[in-house]
Amino acid sequence: MGSSALAVDVYVAPMRSFVGAPAQGPGDDPMWSPMSSTLISGAEEGILVDTLITLDQVDALAEWVRGFGKRITGVYITHGHQDHWIGLARLQEHFPEARGIATAEVVQRARFEATDPGLSAYWHASFPGELPETAVLPEALDGEEFHLEGQVLRAVSVGQGDTEFSTVLHIPSAAAVVGGDVVYNGVHMMTAETDRESRAAWIASLDAVAALDPRIVVAGHKSVGAADLPENIAASRQYLRDFSRIVDEGGSVEDIVDAMLKLHGDRDNPRTLWHSARTAVAKRG
Repeated sequence: MGSSALAVDVYVAPMRSFVGAPAQGPGDDPMWSPMSSTLISGAEEGILVDTLITLDQVDALAEWVRGFGKRITGVYITHGHQDHWIGLARLQEHFPEARGIATAEVVQRARFEATDPGLSAYWHASFPGELPETAVLPEALDGEEFHLEGQVLRAVSVGQGDTEFSTVLHIPSAAAVVGGDVVYNGVHMMTAETDRESRAAWIASLDAVAALDPRIVVAGHKSVGAADLPENIAASRQYLRDFSRIVDEGGSVEDIVDAMLKLHGDRDNPRTLWHSARTAVAKRG
């Protein structure tokens, strides 16, 4: 088997509109954040990390992947949010060998998202006519490691990201981590499933990513063209600290948004910030 380092290439689907509640303030228009899917490849074979959402996004991703000339044998799913796995059914139309894989906890969360009537209705209402009709779920990994052309890939269960049971994929031969929604890069972070305590746990998850000493860090939500640098770990930590501090100051939704934009106004998609601020105020009250 080959001993050379695996290659890491990243595709980003740009920010796009979706069907959602109308804006309640500037920048609150229903937009979906830019998303990444990462190709990990050796000389002949490759796997993808996370899918995109809509049929056209996945078709464009597949066309990009074909340009590398690799046999795609798997799709690793970092966490259970549907925007990271719902495209698996469409990807398998393009790459029939590509078996979806994830940790057992991520499979359990994905199954919940696929079968919960409210969540299923949300996704199909948000992207009407743009999603696969039948969900394909990933299969549970047996253990934490698997291999691609003789090189080890490690599923690292860090716990809290923007949802529970989050993982990152560590590629030691490339000194790379594909971070799912544990790490963000130039995009407002979705904190709606967290409170102060779980945001602290999220920061600990980022510490665990940093401890892997990666030179490449790919965020699940990243701006088009943004560099995949380890600095994104510290920037994500700082965003979470700032958000918790500002929420604790007790202001309104608008106050939270304004204060965060003063510090992080260069990030994509303030709709996510508005959503996070609304949720934080509701939890407080």
